[in-house]
Amino acid sequence: MVHPFNYTSANEALQLIQSGHRIFVHGSACTPQFLLKELAKHKDRLVGTEIISITLQGKITIAEPGYEKSFHINSLFVSEPIRQAVREGRADYIPAFLSDIPDMIRTVLPVDVALVQVSPPDIHGYCTLGTSVDVARTAVNCAKYIIAQVNPQMPRTHGDGMIHTDRFAAMVFHDEALPEMDYSAKITSVELELGKNVANLIEDGSTLQVGIGSIPDAVLKSLYGHKNLGMHTEMFSDGVIDLFEKDIINNTKKKIHPNKLITSFALGTKKLYNYVNDNPAIHFLDIDYVNDPHVIRRNPKVIAINSAVEVDLTGQICADSIGAYQYSGIGGQMDFMRGAALSEGGKPIIAITSRTAKGVPRIVPFLKQGAGVVTTRGHIHYVVSEYGVAYLYGKNLRQRAKLLIDIAHPDDRELLLQQCHERFKLFA
Repeated sequence: MVHPFNYTSANEALQLIQSGHRIFVHGSACTPQFLLKELAKHKDRLVGTEIISITLQGKITIAEPGYEKSFHINSLFVSEPIRQAVREGRADYIPAFLSDIPDMIRTVLPVDVALVQVSPPDIHGYCTLGTSVDVARTAVNCAKYIIAQVNPQMPRTHGDGMIHTDRFAAMVFHDEALPEMDYSAKITSVELELGKNVANLIEDGSTLQVGIGSIPDAVLKSLYGHKNLGMHTEMFSDGVIDLFEKDIINNTKKKIHPNKLITSFALGTKKLYNYVNDNPAIHFLDIDYVNDPHVIRRNPKVIAINSAVEVDLTGQICADSIGAYQYSGIGGQMDFMRGAALSEGGKPIIAITSRTAKGVPRIVPFLKQGAGVVTTRGHIHYVVSEYGVAYLYGKNLRQRAKLLIDIAHPDDRELLLQQCHERFKLFA
């Protein structure tokens, strides 16, 4: 029996949204760009609607000047389309661990309407949340109304993302390409050297958490000599595919979810979206489970690989801001840093190039004024650069400073030594 589906226009569907509503917007590759473009046309009839989301992608008209009285963006992660709005005070940022966001939606951020993008329904009437289950699973569970953008280009994924069409207050059919991100061609020789240093810390049979970007991809490119790796990660991108196909990542040594790659969302190119489509070896699960440190720790040898904007000489990690400029968000870094630290044989790693592409040092005497600490110096274990590995766990402040100076850019070390002596009375 083929289930009947009733589609409507975007304009009609969006009439469900009223002034004062709190609206959850699906993020990453699932950002419902068509619905958001159509929502902007409702500017004149809406006042004080609140938008909550994590990582939005693409052109977001309602984040532009002139829309803030109708749509107040109150984001749980600052992605590129809304950075300027946050910087100019037209939007706000809520600091939160990714693992805590579902509970926030259930308690302090109740949702009136969820705008989601889903894969087409099957013969039983089930769609999936596609490449981003993350916090969307809780949002659709809790929302009073769900408006779905049904896109034939959205992959059908396995895991927690199933949702029946009966749950939708309105369904809008729109065929559009998903946003893509590709870092493979951007990896520098410095990042490759960094990737090798990180890879040297990874034992066969480890379970990996990696993110998106040139540094995670550089690490993945350095793992071709490894065996029987697993993945339990909040997200992943194209760099995983080749390792998966070569049986380097096979998830056979994991204690929980063996033989399956566990993630919460994926963001990459069309190759990635095709790869996850109806792939039973990849499960997309709710973020409050995937990012729970007590779940993460159950696998042995968890390797959490994250990056930073700055690291100070005591081991404080700024990863979400450039001084007071809010660049991204807390995300899942601390979830996995703690989970890896608690895992038997686990290694929480901060991987950084010693300098930015513009030559700005990343290892610094003090974090910039206004910088946010994402990983505290009490949680830090490994900091890795292209110059080596600093193992800070159990080290005092003076010892940490020395180890970090040893992996800083050579041209930065003299100034760091001077600052270190003034602060710690070291290296007289």
